[in-house]
Order: sequence, then structure tokens, then C-alpha cells
Amino acid sequence: MLNNIEIAGRIKPRPIGQIADQLGIDKSDLLPYGREMAKVHTHALQRPGCRKGRLVLISATTPTVAGEGKTTTTIGLGQAFAKLGESVCLALREPSLGPCLGMKGGATGGGYSQIIPGDRINLHFTGDFHAVTSANNLLSAVIDNHIYHGNALNIDPRRILWRRVMDMNDRSLRHIVLGLGGKQQGIPREGGFDITAASEVMAMLCLASNLDDFRRRLEKTLVAFTYDGEPVFAEQLQVTGAMLALLRDAIHPNLVQSLEGVPTFVHGGPFANIAHGCNSLIATRMAQKYADWAITEAGFGFDLGAEKFFDIKCRVGGLDPLAVVLVTTTRALKLHGGKSADNLGGKDLPALRKGLDNLDKHIENVRKFNKQPVVSLNLFSGDDSDELDLIKNHCLKLNTSFAFCDHYATGGEGAIELAKQVMQVARQSRPYAPLYPLDLPVEEKIRIVSREMYGADDVAFTKQAAKDLLQIRQLGFANLPVCIAKAPGSLADDPHLLGRPRHFDITVRGVQINSGAGFLVVFTGDILRMPGLPKRPAAERWQLQQDGSIGGLE
Repeated sequence: MLNNIEIAGRIKPRPIGQIADQLGIDKSDLLPYGREMAKVHTHALQRPGCRKGRLVLISATTPTVAGEGKTTTTIGLGQAFAKLGESVCLALREPSLGPCLGMKGGATGGGYSQIIPGDRINLHFTGDFHAVTSANNLLSAVIDNHIYHGNALNIDPRRILWRRVMDMNDRSLRHIVLGLGGKQQGIPREGGFDITAASEVMAMLCLASNLDDFRRRLEKTLVAFTYDGEPVFAEQLQVTGAMLALLRDAIHPNLVQSLEGVPTFVHGGPFANIAHGCNSLIATRMAQKYADWAITEAGFGFDLGAEKFFDIKCRVGGLDPLAVVLVTTTRALKLHGGKSADNLGGKDLPALRKGLDNLDKHIENVRKFNKQPVVSLNLFSGDDSDELDLIKNHCLKLNTSFAFCDHYATGGEGAIELAKQVMQVARQSRPYAPLYPLDLPVEEKIRIVSREMYGADDVAFTKQAAKDLLQIRQLGFANLPVCIAKAPGSLADDPHLLGRPRHFDITVRGVQINSGAGFLVVFTGDILRMPGLPKRPAAERWQLQQDGSIGGLE
């Protein structure tokens, strides 16, 4: 079979103006980036009329390291809707360079369910990640510069919360000492880098309703404390105007297309294991405004990205998906049934039966939000028919909608049954119910998510976490939702606990105030906000070709 690059190379994309015309976007709102990409000005959201698209959310069971094809399924489902004559638009996250160059590789789908131009989207795209990086690091530079030039705000260098970021996996920068080299080099202090996807600026970009809301979020961002213990906010450093100037283009969603010409907004890229895992609210609303169906995704398993989609993004944006798709594979279920990760292709019915516990938990989790899931079994070549039948019959016994999907190999045609199941479930949808009310104590909100989504018995708080929670109450941020940073490969905070773990506690080692984004980041286990590269990073395969394309980007 052809690889992703070869498949995409055989497709002649339609001019991006035609894709915008397909949606009915006014030409004055289109900001082209060459022939195949464009930004759509946020003014397009204020145009009269248009549609109110029905929203569909794609999530997954607990994935393997390689992922189970959630993005590919989102794209394939969109193409299937189009084949059925439906008006449809996708809303996806932007890839981060770190994972693309590291372990994951490209993040634009695969096979015959891709968005294009893949090499551009995966590599720099329209510069949104660079804008977020620059705005974030401007604030970092100004904080250190303020201290160097007299420290009028009385900032305690030991209590600076704001960290630098870069869009690269680099474990060496997680914890560093800044300002060494003498008096002219600044004030020595401890610091470090996060990956750009974990920047609070990225979260603010993805949750802002408009430019004014974005400005307000930047201004009220907590960045440090004084020697007297008083909070210092970004507004006090007088550079939020410059930060917004750096982000003036980044706030506009990016428009591209799938291999079959389905319009796709690709905008924002917070990870779900260290942030809230959803594309921008503006892009989702744009997709809903200009199509009858809007299909979006939430990162990793349902317990991470989709929980945050409901409890954070839906609250902020007034969203309510009418259908939820759970993507799974025989490989993932066998892994969670105890089969070795390097031998997931072979037939193993006992492991598969045991691994169905993981699927069951995610089905239960969807229903906790008052939604009915559609299970999408993403097919791989070599899948055994007995295993496929076992999964299908198991879902039917649970009264859960089910569809086999072959969109990787056949494009939209391979997801038509899934599209029909989604439309049927959407007709019977009820309003979603948040997992917890915001006025509960923070500890209780964390316990509810841990018990209901992960299956934990209880939550243990370290001394540092207890101190953080006390400070949150004192500063008046206890009514914010929680954004739990947790290992993506397990329902627990221990990545080695596969399947459906039972009788375990979640350990919270710290809670960070993201006042601009409007949530509290809860750190569990050994989760890190700056990934490292694997022994053989994907970057070793990349080669720039004579025609300007990139070989090895899969």
C-alpha cells in the first residue's frame, strides 16, 4: 500500500478559495497563505445568518503509544458525511513540532483520510505556534528585565510562576538556572521550559471567544508573587498589548481541506495530558456556523481530553455535542488485556476479552455526561474476524451503537456506516450534564473526576498540593474547573496500570493556577510539561526533497 505522502501526492487539492466558497465564507474574511491554506478572520463569526451545525465529538479508549487513529477517524467520518450529501466541516488541533520530530510523527491523519497539505500543517503551518511561543517568552523576558531594573513590583525571584516555552521536545531544559555570568546577565534564579502546547497562552488562545476576551485573559494571568506574598498579574507588567500584537494573526482559524475536499479548520494545539486537549473555541464555532455538521476531537482517551472538553470547553463556549464517537482497535484492547506491546497483531481472544474492560469503562464515562456513545472499531490489515465479531457482539450486548471503519484504506466510503450511526444517535441526544458543579471545593472536584472518570478509590494530596490548594482558596480561584494532567496510557496516574485498574488512589503533587485560561492544572504522578525525545526520534527520517516536499514525515 502507498504511504501517506505518496497518497497525498496523487491528490490535486482544490484552491482554498473554492473550499471557502463551499462553506459560504465571505471573500473579505479570507486571508490566504498560498494556494492551499488560509486563515478566516474572526469577523466571519459575526456575519448574519448561516447555519448552526450539529456538533459531533470524537474521542477514544485508552490508546497505545502509536494512537488508535482518532484524527484519522475524524477526517474519515467527515468525508463519509460529505459522501452522504451532508454539509460538514471539521475542527481539529494543530500539530506540535515536538511530537512530529519525536515519537509520534505527523498528525494530519493517514491513508485516504488525511488533511492536506500535510507537510505544511505539520511543519510551521501559518506560524500560530511561533506566535504563542513569542508572546509567552516576551512575558518571561519582561519579568526578568523588571527585576534587573529595580524590581518596582517587589517580585520574589523564587516565586515566579511563568516559565519559558519552545515547540520542541528537550528534556535538558525542564529545570535550568537562569542569569548566570555576572551582574550584566540578570538575576540568577531557577527556571525552565515547557513545550509550547503547555503554555497558558495556548490555552487562552483556544478558550477565548474573541479578541477582547483574549486581551482580558492575558491581563488577568497570574505570573508571580511578591516578597510579601501578594499576587502579580501580567497586566501589571504592561506588555499584554504587545503580546496581543504578536498574536493578532494567530487568533484567526486556519482553513485547509481533506483529501476528498472536506473543509477543515485546524487551530490551536494544547495537549490533553498536560492541558485541556481541544482545538480553539473560535474554530469550533466557525465550523458550526458554516456547516450543518461540525466534527471535532478531544485528545488521547475519553478520560483526559473528552472530560475536559465537557467540563471546561463546553462550559466556556456553551457547546453541547449531539453524539460522541469512541475510537478503538483490536490492538489497544489486547494491550489492555495483557498482550505484549510488541506483538499486538497476533490473534489472542483471551487478551481481547480481558481488554474489553477498558472499553466498558469509557462507555460508562460517556454516559456519565448524559450522552450515548458510538463505538468505532478502526480496522487494521490482518485483523482477525473472530476478534472483530467479539468486539461487535460485546457492544451490542451493552446496547451501544457500533460500526466497523475502514476509512484509512478507503477514505469516506469506509466510514459511511459510522456516519449513519452517528446521525441516528444525534437525533436522540439529550443535553449534556457536567461532571461537577464549579462551587464545590477544589479537592472534591478532583475526587469526582478521579473516581468517576478514572475509577480511583480516592485522591492523595502531597504537602505541596495542600499548600497550593490553601493558596487557591485565599486568592479566590476555588470556583475554577480542574484540568488534570495525567498519564495518557492508563486510566490511572501510573502508566503501567493497564486495562481497567481498580483499588488505586490518584496522587496529586501540585495544583497550578491558570487564571487567564480559567482553570486549575492538577499535576498527578510523574507527568511532565516538557517531553523528551525517544532514542530514535522521527526527525532521523526527515529529508528535504528537490521539489520542496519533506520525505519521511509519516
